[in-house]
Amino acid sequence: MLRKGMFLADRYEIIEQIGTGGMSDVYKAKCHKLNRYVAIKVMKSEFSEDKTFVSKFRAEAQSVAGFTHPNVVNVYDVGDENGIYYIVMELVEGITLKKYIEKRGKLPFKEAVSIAIQVANGLDAAHKHHIVHRDIKPQNIIISKEGKVKVTDFGIAKVASSSTINSSSTMGSVHYISPEQARGGYSDERSDIYSLGITIFEMLTGTVPFDGDSTVAVAVQHIQDEIPAPSTVAADIPVSIDKIVLKCTQKKPDRRYQSAAELITDLKKSLVMPDEDFVVMAPMYAASGTAASVTADALNAKEVRAEEEDDILSDDDDMFIEDDDNKEETENNIEESEEDDDVDIDDESNDKLDLIMKIIGIGIAVIILIVTIFVIVKLVGSTRSSKNDNTETTSSIEETISTEAGKNTVTVPKVEGMTKDDAVKALNEVGLGYKQVIQSSKTVAKDTVISQGTKAGAKVAKNTQIILTISGGEDVVNTTVPSVTGETEDDAREKLEAAGFKVTVDYDYSSTVAEGKVIKASPSGSVAKGTTVTITVSRGKQIQNVTMANLVGMTESDASQWLQNNGLSVYTIYDDSKGEYGKVIACKYSEGTSVPEGTTVTITVSHKPEPTTKATEAPTKPSEATSQPSSDAAQN
Repeated sequence: MLRKGMFLADRYEIIEQIGTGGMSDVYKAKCHKLNRYVAIKVMKSEFSEDKTFVSKFRAEAQSVAGFTHPNVVNVYDVGDENGIYYIVMELVEGITLKKYIEKRGKLPFKEAVSIAIQVANGLDAAHKHHIVHRDIKPQNIIISKEGKVKVTDFGIAKVASSSTINSSSTMGSVHYISPEQARGGYSDERSDIYSLGITIFEMLTGTVPFDGDSTVAVAVQHIQDEIPAPSTVAADIPVSIDKIVLKCTQKKPDRRYQSAAELITDLKKSLVMPDEDFVVMAPMYAASGTAASVTADALNAKEVRAEEEDDILSDDDDMFIEDDDNKEETENNIEESEEDDDVDIDDESNDKLDLIMKIIGIGIAVIILIVTIFVIVKLVGSTRSSKNDNTETTSSIEETISTEAGKNTVTVPKVEGMTKDDAVKALNEVGLGYKQVIQSSKTVAKDTVISQGTKAGAKVAKNTQIILTISGGEDVVNTTVPSVTGETEDDAREKLEAAGFKVTVDYDYSSTVAEGKVIKASPSGSVAKGTTVTITVSRGKQIQNVTMANLVGMTESDASQWLQNNGLSVYTIYDDSKGEYGKVIACKYSEGTSVPEGTTVTITVSHKPEPTTKATEAPTKPSEATSQPSSDAAQN
């Protein structure tokens, strides 16, 4: 244990201990080199003696240190000194989501969704860096005093799960663990999504879906039992939220959201249309018959063995433990179950299945052949069609596109002069959301819409958020929102918070604003202090994919021009052995290939010399043959 006043690496002065966990103690410290306060996580002595664990711990921490995001507790430094192994992290003043839930009991669904979106944003960024958390739970989510949600302890669970840990130590919380983790199997980004789904359930209901007298009992429920819909546990939870939680917590990873980005899309949509049943659930495979029975029997067999092998799980009701001694046993059990599954399916069923698969294969081949013939006929026919036919076809396509686009756009209703509640209801009825700005007014009653950001009658995409300026009455003090366009995210946040505003961050691509710089801030002008200002930060230019045309047979200039027009670079190789001079005879990418903008495409151009005319051959034009001699005669 470190003492107050001690220094690490001659720069971190220990101020006080602020927390403790299964693997480490956490201290508040001051970095004298950068003059800022940090949190230092110090590994407990029982782990620091394990060299394998230490090396993996440091490697994982270093990989996380290269990744930063506003919704993640950032790692600044990793080090060791006199046998003390530590990680230096961003210091977040606030409380864990677990304590927040305990204090509130349960959260309103909009607040729970807002927190979940911020957590999912952090996970999405981490997953894109190939970092999987593996221990998402309310205890590892911190809400700062400013209301910012941050995920901590990235990568630590991965080290813990892959290292030799004695029975007194703990890894993760079994109440939030995914079925594949409970079995000791492979886990990936979708395991984080499952755990986040359990966390959302707890925010909505104030309790976890599964509980029991031991970790074994809880783990078995995660493997076997279906998660109840949150609305069956707590009141006033809309159908969209129910479906989102149920999709997150499907037993099979393939039936969950496949990425945090997909989850974020539905979460944002639920804020706008909470009572709409828009969540698409993946179909159930092998839901009936022998296969389903075999799967259930195999699961039951695994669970019985898991209960008998009490060394797989610790006696701590909150934690799940796996060590190297039982890992091999667990894998053997899974293999035995798979062998049992094969035995239960008789040979007659396999013969029938083979016959069915052959018939299906023949059917598919016939369909492909018919489609191929149809396409060829259409292509041949299209070359013979008249200009009028082409015009009609183009007009039909444009009409279809216009119709499809119309389905996804709505007309903005007039809400100026309405109360805030009525305005929100009117927007939600047509599939729109809102953002509010509070402004003082002597003429407009409090909680009444002064103006709307998008004019009534305008056509906008569904789920668009309309900015509503709401009257705060006469007592509200207005402040001008400082201009932050073109500044870095950190500088913009600091300037806005210093002016008395709360800050949220969105990200978008921009071809004109450099990555990491602010594109815009909303709202602008004079608004009430304490208003939430959303800054949109540039991700840089979005790289589009180009579908390659068939360049073979084009002239060199035509092929080069096509590539340049489509944002691609060209590298030319000349071949004097074949082909027609000046024509492209080969291309690195074939027709139909999708290639990112900026890619260099190599084309091979023929430089085969044209045949030369022999001197003994007759001239091609008689007039040319006689013109020279007549000239000579004239001179003589």
